[in-house]
Amino acid sequence: MKTLVIVAHPHMEKSVINKRWVEELRKDPDHVTVHDLYEAYPDGVLDVAREQALIEAHGTLVLQFPIYWFSSPPLLKQWLDEVFLYGWAYGSKGDKLKNRITALAVSAGSSEEEYQTTGRYRRPLEEILSPFATTFLYCGADYRSFYALYGAENEMEASTLWLEQSTRDYLSFLKERASEGTLS
Repeated sequence: MKTLVIVAHPHMEKSVINKRWVEELRKDPDHVTVHDLYEAYPDGVLDVAREQALIEAHGTLVLQFPIYWFSSPPLLKQWLDEVFLYGWAYGSKGDKLKNRITALAVSAGSSEEEYQTTGRYRRPLEEILSPFATTFLYCGADYRSFYALYGAENEMEASTLWLEQSTRDYLSFLKERASEGTLS
């Protein structure tokens, strides 16, 4: 089954990293569906049934976003709150995410060194992203970690080689997630 990548970047037109990732993902529509939340819902009013049907039609679910104040952009949080409903995503009859392979792809502003227990934030990115992992686990999904590109604050100065390597690495990450298993 195809991979669904939910993209949440409120300023995609200014992005270098996420925009480049999306450009590359859209070149493979047979394997990846890119769903840009800010493009689909500029007014912030979500079509929950549409979003749930989109997830159900795909095997792997990946959330792609820039780190915003050590979390996600607001529309992605809203999407999680409104789409992952009791009786659909969790609860006695909520099984639509059960065993579904899930992952994250993030661009982080600061360097990897700053996301260490000895770094500026005193927390590794894995810990900062733990609410997403916990959400997936709570819903019975098969969470398979995250891909991160660090140092995005300097993305305007990013070299083409650095950007292209990150894109290749991200695509490899997605292919590995998609090949790791099937829905039960």
